[in-house]
Amino acid sequence: MANGPKRLDLSPYLAREPVILAVLTGLAIASFLAVTGLSRLYHAQQESLAERWSARGAGDLNAHRFQVAITEFRTALLYDRDNSAYQLSLAQALMGLNQTDEAQAYLVNLWARQPENGVVNLELARIAAQKNQTVRALRFYHNAIYAIWPGNQEADRRKTRLELVNYLLQINARTQAESELIALETDIGEDPTQQTRLGGLFLRVQDYNRALTAFRTALKLDRTDAQASAGAGVAAFEMGQYAAAQRYLHQAVAASPGDTASAALLQTTESVLQMDPFRPQISDTERNRIAISAFNTAVDRLTACTALAASGAPSSAKPNVAASTTGARSLMQQWQKLKSQMTERGLRQNPDLLNTAMNLSFQIERQTASACGPGSPADKALLLIANLHEEN
Repeated sequence: MANGPKRLDLSPYLAREPVILAVLTGLAIASFLAVTGLSRLYHAQQESLAERWSARGAGDLNAHRFQVAITEFRTALLYDRDNSAYQLSLAQALMGLNQTDEAQAYLVNLWARQPENGVVNLELARIAAQKNQTVRALRFYHNAIYAIWPGNQEADRRKTRLELVNYLLQINARTQAESELIALETDIGEDPTQQTRLGGLFLRVQDYNRALTAFRTALKLDRTDAQASAGAGVAAFEMGQYAAAQRYLHQAVAASPGDTASAALLQTTESVLQMDPFRPQISDTERNRIAISAFNTAVDRLTACTALAASGAPSSAKPNVAASTTGARSLMQQWQKLKSQMTERGLRQNPDLLNTAMNLSFQIERQTASACGPGSPADKALLLIANLHEEN
């Protein structure tokens, strides 16, 4: 019987196949883990380097070393190119050197990804304001006010609105600035410094009532606040509340003797109070004496203004010669008719004479102010008294 070919016995190899497969699998897993570990180590090193350069950049940015900060933030981005915080910091450093176009490119890219970011919106608003793009600036300022902030959101939003108010005042948008201040009014709270600042801004938009309210709130919280006293004095003065203005201005000057503006306004305020014959709680004798003094002050002003108009003085010294001569004769004639009666006895005998004389004095002061410019402190006080009683 012929012998067939011998069969190859593979059983030893087959027996070892699972072992080989297991070894190869283990090697593959080990290699994967090694590569993963190396990759993580590499990325960790990259992140560490990025953070290190960013920290340096932040320090230089805070110190206004903008050029150095730019280099450091660019280096940080080499290691972490998509980091939004580094891009924002780089944009702020670029703005520090007025490289606004490049800064804007970064910020627009950031805004596309994070339109709710308060800092990004604020920086875009500043760039738009710098470029006189008013509509765009207002849009981003309002975005920033209602956006998300990383720290104290209420404080950051309040600062942003204050910045917006100052911008609106710069572009003479007083009505819009006043609206923003009214919105801010409810957010200030019991902070005397912020209330004083708010009052000062209300003064700038000529909302004297709200200004006085803010200054009074500040003084309730801190009676020693000289700036609040001065501001309250100005607000009360502008509203014709001269007794209150006198009180606040006295406080301001007492707390800050070097405040010459408050001292000058206090002098004017006291002149108004002393020269007003219509103020309550004074005797008839005092009222008549004040009226005679005001009457004489007015005619002195009329005489001086008429002489100035007739002189050869430069035109800048007599801005409205025609106005100073047109009604001067009529006013002088009216004064001539009254002067003999303007005595204490005459005023006692004819109580209506006081109103007639004061009305003439007010007319003289208004015309001469228009024709010849500002007069003496007494003349200014008479004008203020005239305005006060005309409004009432």
